[in-house]
Amino acid sequence: MAVLLGTVLVSAAGARAAAAAGVVTISPLPGTPDASPSTQISFLGVPADQIRDVSVVGSASGRHSGRLEAYASAPGASFLLASPFNEGEQVKVSAVVGQGHDEQRTGTTFTVARLAHFDFTPMGAPPAGGPGTVQSFASRPELHPPAVRVTTRSPRTSDDDDVFIAANHGYGQWGPMIFERDGALVWFKPMPKGETAMDLRVEQYEGRPVLVWWQGNIAPLGVGFGTDYLYSSSYRPVARIRAGNGYWADLHEVKLTPAGSAFITAYSLVKADLSSIGGAREGALQDSLLQEIDVKTGLVMFGWHAYGHVAFSDSYSKRPFSQAWPWDFFHMNSISLDPSGDGDFLISARNTWAGYEIDHRTGAILWRLGGRHSSFRMGAGTGTAYQHDLRWQPDHTITAFDDGAVPKAHSESRAIHERIDWNDRTVSLTGRDVRSPGILTGSQGNDQVLAGGGSFVGWGEQPYVTEFSESGQTLFEANIPAPGESYRAYTYPWTGTPTSPPSVAVSPGAGETAMVYASWNGATGVSAWRVLAGPSPAQLAPIANAQKTGFETAIPVQSAAGDFAVQALGPAGQVLGTSPATAR
Repeated sequence: MAVLLGTVLVSAAGARAAAAAGVVTISPLPGTPDASPSTQISFLGVPADQIRDVSVVGSASGRHSGRLEAYASAPGASFLLASPFNEGEQVKVSAVVGQGHDEQRTGTTFTVARLAHFDFTPMGAPPAGGPGTVQSFASRPELHPPAVRVTTRSPRTSDDDDVFIAANHGYGQWGPMIFERDGALVWFKPMPKGETAMDLRVEQYEGRPVLVWWQGNIAPLGVGFGTDYLYSSSYRPVARIRAGNGYWADLHEVKLTPAGSAFITAYSLVKADLSSIGGAREGALQDSLLQEIDVKTGLVMFGWHAYGHVAFSDSYSKRPFSQAWPWDFFHMNSISLDPSGDGDFLISARNTWAGYEIDHRTGAILWRLGGRHSSFRMGAGTGTAYQHDLRWQPDHTITAFDDGAVPKAHSESRAIHERIDWNDRTVSLTGRDVRSPGILTGSQGNDQVLAGGGSFVGWGEQPYVTEFSESGQTLFEANIPAPGESYRAYTYPWTGTPTSPPSVAVSPGAGETAMVYASWNGATGVSAWRVLAGPSPAQLAPIANAQKTGFETAIPVQSAAGDFAVQALGPAGQVLGTSPATAR
């Protein structure tokens, strides 16, 4: 909401400078204290052919040459430098933007970061699973997702909607995973060795539903270094979203816009003076970054850094007593576009216990929700601690997953619904969902508001997903075995049609008996299976039909044939796909 209620620190002068620039926003924003040495200069808001006479001068590195490249999703362009800046130097940027009577010279000034370094070892291999902890399939022997246990399934919940998680940290393989309301696997993509997937969800890209998830390495610092992936409903790659300016995309958020851009989180390790809060003058800071990326070109359209906008003293994170460990004072973990359509957005900061509404044009903090310096009086039950997934809802209310730990600040985690009264500047609690028995989640978690007014809650570090009715009744719950977890969990209607063929395996029995196993990873339209058999792959004929049961259907047959295949059948008996033949 474009109502200025908060304050900013060193960015105040920067906000005024950006506002004076009219419709163009230049990143790095004025006053940024830790821009990347390899940053682009982003001009958002005017067509590329209305940007000229770009001047970029570093106080130590001097004048920089470069080239302008236009965005595909919005008016604007990035000036890509031919050489990087020096660490710690001051940079002045100016350009002429607009045309005719609207032409004006504008610019930005910022400081280049002095980089800090931290060596880390990526997560190890998943633990070996005991009985009942891992799924296995004869027709897909390379897939070993964690087992799913459904403990509550009310008739009031929709069996047409599947469950979307990204299983990690536990038994079996790690990766994005879709399963039905009875726990049957729909689709699973195992991660390469050493990599983890986070935050599988369905988004819209170019008018079509796509699967989106983050994939990469997770550091002990609690952040990710990787890439965001977009896959079609046929499970084929559509796009990859990488962070710009020398950073890696972080695991915490990727949010597509209707125009074709994406808001993502990233992290940077920089040297900073932490003496004001008991740290070293040459301390190591873990800064939280937000970038808007033009998906088609990969260019950075907009950037925002917590450092310089939020005071260190606002943090509830343990003070940086060790110079060897970077201090994570902010820890951005969600980005939510304002439903008013003005382009502003709400971010969540775990370690300040607050949300911040950010002006998309100036980068100024418009107001703060919770934390040490809330712009509103927080009503009973509205305060959060170490929260995640702060979201605008279409009716201008706000939801959050309130972890309440770690360290322990609340007795249990909860999903809450809040309303801001703009007239008297108060926040009231309008809804609250808790699990029974209650659990305390130390990290992660989300609250997806459903069309009927209920909520679908992922408990993050705790391996549960729960659907609540509008009145708070538990309609559905499932879990994977501990210590497994999923950063977030969602439920959606989903139609998947793989381009790869179905899979088949045959287990010979005594005499002419055999068991045929059929599956099709990701296919949602299969109602039944037809078994084909014959003396060779070129001479196959139907011998049996069976209704689909779960991810893999076991079909007993009587046949002396040497080769088998299966056909996936739709509701009307139509052939959807045929497997390659396999020998008995």
